[in-house]
Amino acid sequence: MNELPEIGKISPKIFAELIFPRLGVKSEKVLVGPQHGVDVGIVEIGNKAASFTCDPVFIVPEYGWERAAWFAIHIIASDSVTCGLKPKFLSIDLNLPMEMTREQLMTMWDTMHRECESLGVSIICGHTARYENCHYPMVGGATLVGIGEKDEYVTPKIARAGDKIIITKGPAIEATGIFATMFPKLIEAEFGREFSQRAQQIFYQMSVVEDAMTAVSVGVRNNGVTAMHDATECGIWGGLYEIAQAANLGVEVEMESIVVEDCAKEICSYFGIDPYASISEGTLIISCKEHKAQDILKALRQKGIKSSIVGEFTEPEKGMVLIREGREGKLEHPVVDPFWRAFYTALKKYATLKASR
Repeated sequence: MNELPEIGKISPKIFAELIFPRLGVKSEKVLVGPQHGVDVGIVEIGNKAASFTCDPVFIVPEYGWERAAWFAIHIIASDSVTCGLKPKFLSIDLNLPMEMTREQLMTMWDTMHRECESLGVSIICGHTARYENCHYPMVGGATLVGIGEKDEYVTPKIARAGDKIIITKGPAIEATGIFATMFPKLIEAEFGREFSQRAQQIFYQMSVVEDAMTAVSVGVRNNGVTAMHDATECGIWGGLYEIAQAANLGVEVEMESIVVEDCAKEICSYFGIDPYASISEGTLIISCKEHKAQDILKALRQKGIKSSIVGEFTEPEKGMVLIREGREGKLEHPVVDPFWRAFYTALKKYATLKASR
């Protein structure tokens, strides 16, 4: 029986059975190794900690080349900063489709260069070529390296029962931003032009770089942030489940306490998906010491980033608890993100509508 997902990331079960037992040579220099739900590996190099994050280079021409390139850099940067260390060095492999033109490559690369400059990242090596059978949106891969002190990084293993949970921006930031960018006319017809224009601006919220760097500026470990995770595939429910599982803790969270970005619920309802289970790059889950929670909220608010305290981590025997409308239930991992099926269904529908005109 094929237990691999139809589309998207593999499940924790498959990761534990197929990937985790086979990790090459063991090294005492590895401070944080591969874990499901942890986006960054940490190694000791000399007296420093170095973080490593890898991701596909994700380019969607329909976003527009500048927006697509901005997002490609911020996808990997958003993973990198969840360890609390500043990203510094980028290695990038571009396996480009044959149809890509010189002008398109120039626009894409110029945007990537500018975003790396703004993030303080140096591009140090790579590979660039065009090949047959390479297609959008996955056009290569990249590794981003961060550098810091060995007491500066955070990881779920540092989180403890009693740590408060802060969530920034709310559910379905990525789902909302992508739907609004890809299908503006559909959304305008349903909700009006002003709503469609506001929704399209959410695209540039699909990054947690500022969220994470702002949070750790307050303090880390016993003096602040203990762990962070961006709510990518399977959204907030998946992210909460993954960070609790990686920390070997239980969790108790109240749904109504989670901030919600304007337009998100309406767009998710229109496309028939659960916003809390949907892909949400741009939403950061923060674990922090209780005595620093309000300071972190204040720092985020000063940057114009919506956030709220939504619950806390608990002893593992208490399990995964989700409170909705005052009633306790079980927090479960969605396993399959509803966004992808809805997105490709909408893409086919939109193409059919355009062809019929």
